[in-house]
Amino acid sequence: MTPGFVPVRIEAMTLGEAWMAIAAAILADGVAGSWDGLPIVEVFRATLDVSSPRVDDPIIAQHGDPERLAWMHANFTNHSRVTELGDSDSYATRLYDYARAGRDQIRWVIDRLAANPSARDATITTFQPLTDTSYVPCVSLLDFWLVKGKLQLAVYAHSIDFGTKGYANLVELAALQARVAGELGVGVGTLTMTVKSAHIYETEIDLMKRVIATAHG
Repeated sequence: MTPGFVPVRIEAMTLGEAWMAIAAAILADGVAGSWDGLPIVEVFRATLDVSSPRVDDPIIAQHGDPERLAWMHANFTNHSRVTELGDSDSYATRLYDYARAGRDQIRWVIDRLAANPSARDATITTFQPLTDTSYVPCVSLLDFWLVKGKLQLAVYAHSIDFGTKGYANLVELAALQARVAGELGVGVGTLTMTVKSAHIYETEIDLMKRVIATAHG
């Protein structure tokens, strides 16, 4: 099978290890592509399984961009529209005030699993098809379930930039998983992210090569 088209599976203990592994896979096996007219290197159908998704990850703390982390944190916690994304709704709005209709999807997940710990349909979406005409959120599906007293989270994304952005997505998703687990009084299980296009922009390839080399020091 053509390189880049072979499904990639990453199994890692931590968020930072997963970031390094998927970035290395993209650099090793990625194919040329483009996103919004900008050249990228990408692999398709990548899956990251992170068994211990702690928010305070040392690799991300050392090699991540604080401004990018702060921007993503605001996206997941601030209900203001996101200027950089065409004034689209933030993830916070999509999760806690879906379609600006007062529907708190995270509270719904918590209540559903509290009422039925064996539920397998505590599934929510960030996609708002009636208004998302020019922008489709990268992370569109979040699926929560309990296994042996631990909260699992599976996420689907159509595309994630693992150069300067993907690690910030992972941190905020892990924070969300921890919050739901805390509300339910259970442990945190595996965070799984499936990405159709896992990529790095060509302008960041040299940077990521240096980051990987330093992290593996």
